[in-house]
Amino acid sequence: MKTTEILIAGFGGQGILFSGKFLAYKGLLEELQVSWLPSYGPEMRGGTANCNVILSDTPVGSPIITAPNVLIAMNLPSLEKYVDSVVAGGQIYVDSSLIDLKVERDDVEVFYIPATQIAKEEGIATLANMIIVGHLLENHPELSFDGAETVVDKLVPPKKAALKDLNMKALSLGKNYKK
Repeated sequence: MKTTEILIAGFGGQGILFSGKFLAYKGLLEELQVSWLPSYGPEMRGGTANCNVILSDTPVGSPIITAPNVLIAMNLPSLEKYVDSVVAGGQIYVDSSLIDLKVERDDVEVFYIPATQIAKEEGIATLANMIIVGHLLENHPELSFDGAETVVDKLVPPKKAALKDLNMKALSLGKNYKK
C-alpha cells in the first residue's frame, strides 16, 4: 500500500470523528502505520468537524494533511473549503443529499452518494457517515471491506451493542450503492 491521506469533513454530529477512528483502527488491524488527527469547533453539534487519517506502509512523519488523496465532504462548506486541496488523481466522496454543488475538477474521481437520504429511508438517520465510508472501502484501490465487522466490534462499546448491526448495515449500504 502506498500512503493514503484521507480528510473527512462536515458538521459536528455527523460522525466525522467516528468515521476517522474507524478507518484508523482498520489500518491498525491491517498492521499499517496510522495517524488519526481529529479537529472540531467548540460546539457539540452543528459546528465544524474534520479528521485527518493517514494509512501507510512506512512511518507517518506528520499527522497534518495538506493535500489529501481522499476527501469525504459531508456538507457544502467542507466541499468548498477542501475541494481544491485534493491531489490530482485523488477521490472525492460527496453526500449528495446535503450538497448540490458538482465538482468541476476533471483530474479527480468524484462519487456522489445520497448518504443522508439513504440513512433516513433505512431508519439509520445518524449513520450517513458510515454509508460513505462503506462506499470508500469498496471504491478505493488501496482499501477493502475485509475486516470491517471486526473493526465495528472493537469500536462500538458493549453498552451500545445494538449499534454494531446498524453500523454494518450502513457500511453494506454504502458498499453496494450504485448510481
